[in-house]
Amino acid sequence: MDALTLLTTTRSVRRKLDLERPVPRAVLEDCLRIAQQAPAAGTMLTAQRWIVVLDPLLRKEIAAIVRESAHAVWQRYAPQTDNRIFASGRYLVDHLDRVPALLIPCLPGRPPTRLVEQTSYFGSIYPSIWSFQLALRTHGLASSLCSYHLADREEDVARLLGIPADVTQIGLLAVGYSTQQEFSPAARPPVPEILSYDAWGWIR
Repeated sequence: MDALTLLTTTRSVRRKLDLERPVPRAVLEDCLRIAQQAPAAGTMLTAQRWIVVLDPLLRKEIAAIVRESAHAVWQRYAPQTDNRIFASGRYLVDHLDRVPALLIPCLPGRPPTRLVEQTSYFGSIYPSIWSFQLALRTHGLASSLCSYHLADREEDVARLLGIPADVTQIGLLAVGYSTQQEFSPAARPPVPEILSYDAWGWIR
């Protein structure tokens, strides 16, 4: 797969995750090796820590926590969400305990309050998360962020996995082989609609 195809057709996959096929540790480790080469906005690239949850009982407990948080979030935001996207997200949450691998990327400390520091903090790991997702695709796997528990139950997952109180979970990735291998570029706004040069170019 050439780079342009990889970049324009890697999707957030929820319904098409293979819930029966295990994900080898070696594949996850290779994808993480690649992800470590991502450009980082901050100085915390080497401080990343990733937890892979393969144990079925742990996945079941985490899924239950995520599910409770998701329902609370949906009550507030579901009316503002596209019905198709909402249905897809709900499917993943309902089947999260069956997803073969759950990954939780972490960073030390708590997120800063100043915007400039937030950019550095989260910018130290989100490029790696995206690179990890791209690397998964090259192995025939897919993923989707499913981080509802961060709204109000981060501490519960931390206790379950022994994550120290001074470490922040950045998200939760649901990972599995994809039952669909061919994807097309998604509908997105034309570049002229989202781009301006030298100044803000849109009337509010």
